Amino acid sequence: MAEQYFSADPSSKDVRRTLHVQLRGHDTEVEVSNGVFSGSRLDLGTSVLLKQAPEPPEHGNLLDLGCGWGPIALSLAMASPEANVWALDVNERALELTALNAKRNGCGNVRTVRTDADALPVEPDAISPDLTFDAIWSNPPIRIGKEALHTLLMNWLPRLSDTGTAYLVVQKNLGADSLIDWLSNELGDGYAVSKYHSAKGFRVIEVSRTA
Repeated sequence: MAEQYFSADPSSKDVRRTLHVQLRGHDTEVEVSNGVFSGSRLDLGTSVLLKQAPEPPEHGNLLDLGCGWGPIALSLAMASPEANVWALDVNERALELTALNAKRNGCGNVRTVRTDADALPVEPDAISPDLTFDAIWSNPPIRIGKEALHTLLMNWLPRLSDTGTAYLVVQKNLGADSLIDWLSNELGDGYAVSKYHSAKGFRVIEVSRTA
C-alpha cells in the first residue's frame, strides 16, 4: 500500500495511502488518510452493510450519511450511475477524499456536502430542504454520543421519499437493538423499523415508509 504525505497544516501531517478494495463486486483504487474514520482500510461495519444491503434504486437521490473516505457513496454511485448520490460529512478531509475517490473511479454522480455538528449542511442551499431521498445508507458515528446521534438520524431519516428505505449498520454491543426501539418510537406510525440482517457482531437496521 503506497504512502504519501500531505501537509494539512504546519502541526499536522495528512498521511495518505492508496488502497485497493472491492466494493460490492467492483475493484476500486482509493485514497485514504489519517484523521478520517477508518483511515487505513474498509472497516468491518461498512463491509457488513455493503455485503448485506439490497440493490439501491437505479434513479433518484441516494444519501451516504457520514461518508468518511467514500466507500458507501462509491458503492451507491457504481450501482446506480443514473442516480444522484449525496455524500455528507462534518470532516473536510473526508469530503475531499470522497470527491477524489469518486473522480478516480469514474463516479461523476457523487456530490459532497459539508455538515455542521447537527449534521445539517453548512451551506443551507447545498441541499434543498424539500429534497427527499430514495435510499439512505449509513454507518452512523455511534461514538459521538446518544444525543448527537439521535439528532443526526432525525434530521435525515424523515427525508426518506414515500418509497425510500434506509439501511444503517450498528454494532450490537454499542446499542443496535435499543436504537431500533428508539427509532421505531421516535419516527412513529408512518415508518417501519426492523433488524434486516446480523453478521459479525453488527446489525443492519432497515427503516422504510409505511404510508
